[in-house]
Amino acid sequence: MHDYDKYSIDLEVKFKPLELINIPQIIASSDKEWQNLSLCVVNDSIVRLAVIEGEFHWHKHEKEDEFFFVIEGVLLIDLEEKTVEVKQHQGFTVPKGVMHRTRALARTSLLVIEQSTTQPTGG
Repeated sequence: MHDYDKYSIDLEVKFKPLELINIPQIIASSDKEWQNLSLCVVNDSIVRLAVIEGEFHWHKHEKEDEFFFVIEGVLLIDLEEKTVEVKQHQGFTVPKGVMHRTRALARTSLLVIEQSTTQPTGG
């Protein structure tokens, strides 16, 4: 069983097509340790904005890949065999079926792109 209470994961999509998304403003207004917002839908994928500090639990997605793009900070992605350091303006894809955990030692903001069927709670 996981302690999902420490994660703020909002599944409600905030923006419709043709709406401007001010990402720096959303980042600046984030006051939680681990916040994940569903920004918009693009085809069958959801673009999420995460503002995080700390670590998420180990998990995998059986049917979906997951793409991470760091806006500010450094994201650590722990895999079973290694840890990948994703720095500002870098991206990394975790393929379906791969056990992983994301961590940020300091406040980090990133975009996550994943299929709409992906459970962002890592379940």
